[in-house]
Amino acid sequence: MSKTIRIGTRDSKLALWQAKIVQSQLENLGHKTELVPVKSTGDLVLDKPLYELGITGIFTRTLDIAMLNNDIDIAVHSLKDVPTILPKGIVQAAVLKRGNVNDTLVFKNNEEFLGAKDAVIATGSLRRRAQWLNRFPTHTIVDLRGNVNSRLQKLEDNDDWNGAIFAAAGIGRIGIRPEEAINLDWMIPAPAQGAIMITALEDDEDIRAACAELNHEETEICTGIEREFLNKLEGGCTAPIGALAYIKDEEINFKGVLLSPDGSKRIDVTRVKKLGEHNDMAQFCADFVIERGGKRLMDIIKNSTKKTNVYSTKAFTEDQRLLFHEKVVADSSDFIKISLNRIHPRFLKNEIRNVIITSKNAVESLITNYSAIELQFKNIYCVGRRTKRLVENKIGKVTHSEKNAKKLAEYLVEYIEGTEVTYFCSDIRLDALPTILEQNNIKVNEIEAYETKYDGLKVDDSVEAVMFYSPSTVESFIQKNKAEVIAFCIGETTANEAKKHFSDVRVAKVPTVESVIELVNEHYV
Repeated sequence: MSKTIRIGTRDSKLALWQAKIVQSQLENLGHKTELVPVKSTGDLVLDKPLYELGITGIFTRTLDIAMLNNDIDIAVHSLKDVPTILPKGIVQAAVLKRGNVNDTLVFKNNEEFLGAKDAVIATGSLRRRAQWLNRFPTHTIVDLRGNVNSRLQKLEDNDDWNGAIFAAAGIGRIGIRPEEAINLDWMIPAPAQGAIMITALEDDEDIRAACAELNHEETEICTGIEREFLNKLEGGCTAPIGALAYIKDEEINFKGVLLSPDGSKRIDVTRVKKLGEHNDMAQFCADFVIERGGKRLMDIIKNSTKKTNVYSTKAFTEDQRLLFHEKVVADSSDFIKISLNRIHPRFLKNEIRNVIITSKNAVESLITNYSAIELQFKNIYCVGRRTKRLVENKIGKVTHSEKNAKKLAEYLVEYIEGTEVTYFCSDIRLDALPTILEQNNIKVNEIEAYETKYDGLKVDDSVEAVMFYSPSTVESFIQKNKAEVIAFCIGETTANEAKKHFSDVRVAKVPTVESVIELVNEHYV
């Protein structure tokens, strides 16, 4: 090919070294080349917005734009910095034989701090931070950014730092690896760490053919598996993910890891497959991690940089939290605390003809105080499907249930046996039920089965909507918060209280937490 191949590169010392390696190899094959250092995107203009082209990588976008503008023919990258999905029109043209895959700790004086409780380690990598804290949870991690030379200088200048972590390939290639350095063979590297990648335009067949001569097949296979694992697991989020594949005795060995940013949670996966039978390897390993808590961990990581827009006044279960779609960043806590009361035996010495139970808390109080055999109730009336289910599982058959207390009172006025009920309630309860019954000459014996204590907190200003499950949760919220929000309510009784404070009040179709979550999801579609 007579055309001079213009090699685009960033202008850092390491990037130039890598570009010169590619240049040397191309020229050894008889191709004419020219290095084109590209500094910034400021003067580069495209006809389409970056997001339409899929240009995302912070370290690669400058070269992507230069290539799409036909200012360069190929670009040389550290493969670990390249997004797993390339911009439209750009393809991977070659991967050079891989260098040292390890991370390296550069330290000062000696390594004694590795056995100490307190130490300060510098790194700008979430993956390195998480793995270090997983191994040394009492150490302190400080942020370190810049090119390799400037990072080494910062380590030297900061007297309170014990060490900093680098890619072994990076400091080795430009010949600046200090003597005070050790490879961290226990730390799983970034996917494709140590590999150099060449990209080219998809429709430039001559350039792609020239680059293909530099491709190292074993490196291509291994880094391809690592990057596919990252893609399947990550979904565009920056996360502490490590992956390494290598070939030995015609087998591909793979190990991967996902951690929480603070290193407290870790999910590992290993897999060995025969070369040629490895097509599903990355998918299998990603699914393995996801099924063992990886999805929840990824959701936490993705949302850690987003502001909470929905708050629940009742703590979620793990299953409930997973029901929200991606536009909802939900947080939760219990805005009311329940204290079960001792129920005196005198209330239960004889069979009670009519009992009213309007909450699961009352059920818990009854079964905490007495066995089911001791709870002699002829007719049990309750509010809510879940309360009914709990009553029938723990105490006995429910005679009748309604969605809310007012409807239950109206039913009892028509159909109750006798003229007296025993109501196991909270110290804070709505007046509707006892008022309606007493107005219709039905005597109500109230027994405080539990106490409701307000325990709300001030929510962030970013919260646009709040989920309420009882009038008490509304009252607790209002004590600490005055901001106008959308009130998503579990039922009409809760909604009536919410309407006293909020202009936008919405009610779930059925009185369950899951139904309230469904209501929230519908709003944020």
